[in-house]
Amino acid sequence: MPSLQHAVVSRLVGRLRPSPSLEDLDALREQLVVANRTAHEGPPRGVRAGHQETIGNEHGFSVVSLWRQGDQGAAPGRALFYVHGGAFVKPSDHRHWRFATRVADALDARAVLPLYPLAPEYTVHDCLESLADVFEEVAAECPDGVVLAGDSAGGGLALALAQELRDRGRARACAQPGRLVLIAPWVDLTGTTPGTLEAARDDPWLSYPHLAVYAAFWAGSADPDRLAHPRVSPLRGDLTGLPPCLVLCGTRDLLRPGCDALFERADQAGWELEYVVAPGLVHVYPLLPIPEAGPAVESIVDFLRAR
Repeated sequence: MPSLQHAVVSRLVGRLRPSPSLEDLDALREQLVVANRTAHEGPPRGVRAGHQETIGNEHGFSVVSLWRQGDQGAAPGRALFYVHGGAFVKPSDHRHWRFATRVADALDARAVLPLYPLAPEYTVHDCLESLADVFEEVAAECPDGVVLAGDSAGGGLALALAQELRDRGRARACAQPGRLVLIAPWVDLTGTTPGTLEAARDDPWLSYPHLAVYAAFWAGSADPDRLAHPRVSPLRGDLTGLPPCLVLCGTRDLLRPGCDALFERADQAGWELEYVVAPGLVHVYPLLPIPEAGPAVESIVDFLRAR
């Protein structure tokens, strides 16, 4: 049974983060562009304390690396490459930084967070190849390997990134993530996965109409074929040859049907995927300040420690 803290958080999250109006999409687009251009992304003070930090901007967007301070000061030889969520239209927030550094610290690794370009000003086609370039550069600095993770929209983008890296590796030598963790990933932006509308009615946080708009922003079009492109909806891409993967999702999550479908397609493709379904829990529960997050983080760390 979900904890009291979970009940409180699930009630408050929708009220504290109200969805914007969809009556005027041009106004919404302008609002999001202005908000993202003026956002001050970066780790909060509590995360910076006790960590060393580097920031790069060689690809037109910031890439932040954080690692626990030690006597030597050198960055660890292993990395957690973390792709943050936010429906592709919102920048990273404190939850992403705290979660990524918590997992990276437990792995004695550096946490690498690319602050990738956001919709509606940009689309997936503006950033996926650059993200792959960044991953290769990080891997070149990490002899102990790189693991890849993401939540929500970032989870879907992490899966698309793993597919891009796999395809590069088929054409030439290219570093691959050792393992992959997806937390309630948004893997089908068409909104047509069976059960999605039913799941939306039980989700206190995510809004189906808003996700449909954000999906079109990220794809660059509301055309069904564009939304179904594997770069946009990686559920519909080739799932063979990907690294071992752990997926976590609660049952009160609009994105659960997509996660269910991913598990089924992974089995058909022979892709090693472990799927954890948490009864009664909401979207991205491992990132929330609730008791259920602790065991989830421990399971993620244990999975990523395996070589």
